[in-house]
Amino acid sequence: MRAPENLLADCGSCFGLCCVALPFARSSDFAVDKAAGEPCRNLRQDSRCGIHSTLREKGFAGCTVYDCFGAGQQVSQSTFAGRDWREQPSNSSEMFAVFPIMRDLHELLWYLADARDRDATASLHVRLSSDNAELHALTESPPDVLLSVDVSGLRSRINEVLLEASDLVRAEVKGKKKNYRGRDLMGAQLAGANLRGASLRGTYLIGATLRGADLRLTDLIGADLRGTDLRGADLRGSLYATQFQIDAARGDRATRLPESLTRPSHWT
Repeated sequence: MRAPENLLADCGSCFGLCCVALPFARSSDFAVDKAAGEPCRNLRQDSRCGIHSTLREKGFAGCTVYDCFGAGQQVSQSTFAGRDWREQPSNSSEMFAVFPIMRDLHELLWYLADARDRDATASLHVRLSSDNAELHALTESPPDVLLSVDVSGLRSRINEVLLEASDLVRAEVKGKKKNYRGRDLMGAQLAGANLRGASLRGTYLIGATLRGADLRLTDLIGADLRGTDLRGADLRGSLYATQFQIDAARGDRATRLPESLTRPSHWT
């Protein structure tokens, strides 16, 4: 899948919404506490990050793995027609509330685009296109409509067709496939494992070793890859992989990624 342009973050067209709307707590990912609606101390007046090139060194690694799927520019430039929350404070609370909803919608659009781009899912293309059109229409809605969206219900319904698409794609891999869906595999030693066509949906792989593993056509939706060793692993064709998962993992020049994702600059 080639990454849809509207689902790629364009920070230059956003009013720094992820740096204001979202909360974070002091941890290994963030150097300080910040409440939702409070501008990060590193956010400049031009909506750029004042320490963007040194975020990891300054203790803000969490910022380097966040991906809004293009929701930031959609809310800034479309939903609120380019009205900056600084210039119109009366819009701020509504804008900050809409942003995470838009982000969820855009994430679902990413998964639908991935499923629809597969030849194996031809029998589902009408449903996938219909769901895509419905979500796209929602993203163009005014704030009051967006605030009334039942995101949990949408996720549950769309997950059904995403599961069907996953089964069709993974069926291309012959033989029995591993199913680790929802399993706790934190710190697991899976170097060189054959996980081709496996289900890793919602699997906890924090700090796990998947060095040199075969992850082709593997379902990765919701898998927690924080600190996962993906050096030399092959993720080509993997299902529902996202940039924020890859950014949170550890890899190297030998790691092979899906076409829609880019190699993180902090990888060796």
